[in-house]
Amino acid sequence: MARMKFLCDAERCIECNGCVTACKNTNDVPWGVNRRRVVTVNDGVIGAEKSISVACMHCSDAPCMAVCPVDCFYRTEEGVVLHDKDLCIGCGYCFYACPFGAPQFPQAGAFGLRGKMDKCTFCAGGPEKDNSEAEFKKYGENRLAMGKLPACAEMCSTKALLGGDGDVISEIYRQRVLKRGRASDDALWGWSTAYGAPAKQGATK
Repeated sequence: MARMKFLCDAERCIECNGCVTACKNTNDVPWGVNRRRVVTVNDGVIGAEKSISVACMHCSDAPCMAVCPVDCFYRTEEGVVLHDKDLCIGCGYCFYACPFGAPQFPQAGAFGLRGKMDKCTFCAGGPEKDNSEAEFKKYGENRLAMGKLPACAEMCSTKALLGGDGDVISEIYRQRVLKRGRASDDALWGWSTAYGAPAKQGATK
């Protein structure tokens, strides 16, 4: 079974926000919620400026799952971390635990009223029946059930954002590094945080 992961190559991201738009349009994301956003670090610094597309990374050891008091999070067989909005109580613990700021809360309503948490689903829907009206209304389009990749990754014009089988996308990135002739720690922002540091070749257990 494939282990689904995201990878954003900061050497390729051009801050076009196409991934953000694709996510909002495909999943009919509520007003005030951004399941995906583009962050620029060292803005304006020549040679040091990098842009990265950030969302839920569907971590191997997801901190949101560990802190949720009602266990509304669950992991699919493909490694996608999803949540059940019917169980969510809007406490916000997941937001504070997530290193990527992925959990979002609707901005509409009274001040301080969180409502049900929303986050990236890797375009894998939720606990409702695949591609049902109820699933789309709560979680957006279930593209994985259709045999498609997440909309954000498919719409990325420079293919900076990759989403899919972790083995496949890591091999794609490896080939890019070989062609560049150099590796950059900044280019793989978030990978080791979400999935653990890669094992070094020749290391003994």
